[in-house]
Amino acid sequence: MRMKKLILILIAAFTFVSVARSASDHFFENDGVSLAVAATPGPPPLMVPLTLIQGAASKGAVCLDGTLPGYHFHPGFGSGANSWLIQLEGGGWCNTIRSCVFRKTTRRGSSKYMEKQLAFTGILSNKAEENPDFFNWNRVIVRYCDGASFSGDSQNEAAQLQFRGQKIWQAAMQELLFKGMQKANQALLSGCSAGGLASIIHCDEFRSLFPTSTKVKCLSDAGFFLDAVDISGGHTLRNLFGGVVKLQEVQKNLPNSCLNQLDPTSCFFPQNLINHVETPLFLLNAAYDAWQVQESLAPHSADPHGSWNDCKSNHARCNSSQIQFLQDFRNQMLNDVKGFSGTSQTGLFINSCFAHCQSERQDTWFADDSPLINNMPIAIAVGDWFFDRKTVKAIDCAYPCDNTCHNLVFNAVKSAVVDYQSTSDDDTPTNTMTMIYSRSTRLTFSSGLYMLSILLPFTCS
Repeated sequence: MRMKKLILILIAAFTFVSVARSASDHFFENDGVSLAVAATPGPPPLMVPLTLIQGAASKGAVCLDGTLPGYHFHPGFGSGANSWLIQLEGGGWCNTIRSCVFRKTTRRGSSKYMEKQLAFTGILSNKAEENPDFFNWNRVIVRYCDGASFSGDSQNEAAQLQFRGQKIWQAAMQELLFKGMQKANQALLSGCSAGGLASIIHCDEFRSLFPTSTKVKCLSDAGFFLDAVDISGGHTLRNLFGGVVKLQEVQKNLPNSCLNQLDPTSCFFPQNLINHVETPLFLLNAAYDAWQVQESLAPHSADPHGSWNDCKSNHARCNSSQIQFLQDFRNQMLNDVKGFSGTSQTGLFINSCFAHCQSERQDTWFADDSPLINNMPIAIAVGDWFFDRKTVKAIDCAYPCDNTCHNLVFNAVKSAVVDYQSTSDDDTPTNTMTMIYSRSTRLTFSSGLYMLSILLPFTCS
């Protein structure tokens, strides 16, 4: 009888996973964290098929494993027929041969494993009520399969690895220009997380694809990674970025104006890049970026005894000294954007939330209870800035003042999701964590996902 009950529970659990992966309950996986967002009432989101770039291999533009890169394209209509939004997908980096070899067996390193369809939500939605300014534009997601924010250019023959992010970027842009982007009267390059860093790196290059009469701007969502000291006094993210830059020869595609002043690893950090970008750029970032807290500020390597585990999984469990450390991180972020924010063409939306990637999720981009700064949701802020309706320099007050946040709470179970961000001390991929968002500071777990995590030792993906 017990066994029968267990079987029924497992069937129910796997049925839930199947539903969760459908159009109405889909998983977002950004930079090594599997973010499960429960479905909201209403019609399912637009699902857009994958297109592989057939001529890419002849140009050397291939994923880590040598397969063709790809993109998802939904054509614009009406007044947006000649407007283009290009979204660069995120998904971490690989910084060693071993981690890149692992990565090429995942959708972040091979088109063999990529989803054949992706949901277009948030800034990619085709519904005016969900995406008021960009819903009828030509909208594209360029898939990420190089492990260096679309910026590497090298190879390792012994490990059969192709580091061709720059060539993938160029091949994708050429393909889209051929599909009609060359006629664009306005264009926005966007990206989330590692893709948000890529949108900064490629912003001026994107501008150069169009005549001067075309309105061109760039948006970086959760891409403002700080060269910050971790809780042990080390530089976890600098070490990771240094490995990426050296392994994939990223310095070839970083601005010379930065390289003339700083080392290549420093020039891979957005805080040192933004002042070299001439094209109008908008930074959308959580002041307490959930990924950076997890993997840059308090990674396992810096906290082997797990003294930060409770705080990392739920900000409500942080003690006063941990909160002060996080406030110092926020202060560093605000200090690093001071010069950038002083120019009229730039835009800012830095909210005091424990979040990551807020433009692709409908609940954080534009919904009835979206995060706000001065009663302004993110979608309106970005739209006002792009269309020059107003200057947008929105910086939130410090935690815990904002009760509109959709904060991320991490489930304590280990995840079997194959995406990952960094490597552990023995150079093997770290376990990922499952995130469930909680409204404001309340711990409101999605009951189905929470039960699933209790029943199973991992999160299916």
